[in-house]
Amino acid sequence: MTAPKLDCSNIVEFIADIFERRGAESYLGEPVSMSEHMLQGAVLAETDGAPEELVAAALLHDIGHYTSEFGPMSLGDERDNYHEESGAKVLAPFFPPVITECVRLHVPAKRYLCATDKGYYDRLSEASKHTLLLQGGPMNADEVRDFEANPFHREAVRVRIWDDEGKRPGVETPAFRHYVPLLQRVVEGQAKAI
Repeated sequence: MTAPKLDCSNIVEFIADIFERRGAESYLGEPVSMSEHMLQGAVLAETDGAPEELVAAALLHDIGHYTSEFGPMSLGDERDNYHEESGAKVLAPFFPPVITECVRLHVPAKRYLCATDKGYYDRLSEASKHTLLLQGGPMNADEVRDFEANPFHREAVRVRIWDDEGKRPGVETPAFRHYVPLLQRVVEGQAKAI
């Protein structure tokens, strides 16, 4: 599929279309679909009173699993495609750095929390424990320092926690369309800031 020419006027609808067509796909061994997982993350962020940018980051944190939808910039779909990196890359032209960095750092945040929070690993799902091994395991001391040097590391940790908690079957959430106005506001705000 070739992506249309994307800009701030159509990126949100493009992402909404991806959710509607592909959101029911399974989520890597978890008991929820991809869209259920991402929508639960957004609801958890809203419930915590997070700003709109973090609600958007929680909603979009796994968009990298769909990078093939964006055209030739896909890094591959059949093996670890570093979805955090590819997701940040496709969002960067349209969304503010706090969102793209939360997307990019949500996997390193898991590694960070495993290194810095003694009880965190035991709260991970079995699928997350498995992918942790593929993603490099808990961070070492140098990696922890580098992670903490990122100005958005605290926000990324919040998104990671919502990511971990957003894997409960049967949880009612609004549809993706509920978040379209919020996403459009964030995109338009970024366009004005540039």
